[in-house]
Amino acid sequence: MSEEIEDVLDAVGPRLRALRRQRGSTLAELAAKTGISESTLSRLESGQRRANLELLLPLARAYDVPLDDLVGAPRTGDPRIHLHPIHRHGMTFIPLTRRPGGVHAYKMLIPSRNEPAEPTPQTHSGYEWLYVLNGRLRLVVGEQDLILPPGEAAEFDTTQPHWLGSADGRAVELLILFGLQGERVHVRPRTP
Repeated sequence: MSEEIEDVLDAVGPRLRALRRQRGSTLAELAAKTGISESTLSRLESGQRRANLELLLPLARAYDVPLDDLVGAPRTGDPRIHLHPIHRHGMTFIPLTRRPGGVHAYKMLIPSRNEPAEPTPQTHSGYEWLYVLNGRLRLVVGEQDLILPPGEAAEFDTTQPHWLGSADGRAVELLILFGLQGERVHVRPRTP
């Protein structure tokens, strides 16, 4: 085996341990998700066991990352991010983040319509922050009914009845940060 391959394989264990700690998982939780025993996971992370596809594939699935990220494969030079849009409620959500848990970022597209839709407020757990890129967004949160032009932002607890749509029937484009556990966005002012 070449020295380069040895170096890549030696780095897998520490990379797996760092990823698990970054995600706040225990070996027991990871074992339950992957079906790999805690002792095998521990030996894999400490470098006492060599990584193989049988172990790495369930780990990549559990962490929701490409296999290349687990082994530290060199990038092929293609800088594109391959996004897979989600279509819900007549809108398109393009995920901009890939990791499970924590805050998720989406680009949201509300298509144009002949006339604006009637609000149908929904609730779910979480916290949402949004920023209007193009178009005029109608945002209904609880008793508030707001129109947000490009450049405006809003944040709200999604356990409140809320609805997003076009204010005038034209297409709307926005960025959304959503935290399932109620994480809030923290913006720090720049210091000179």
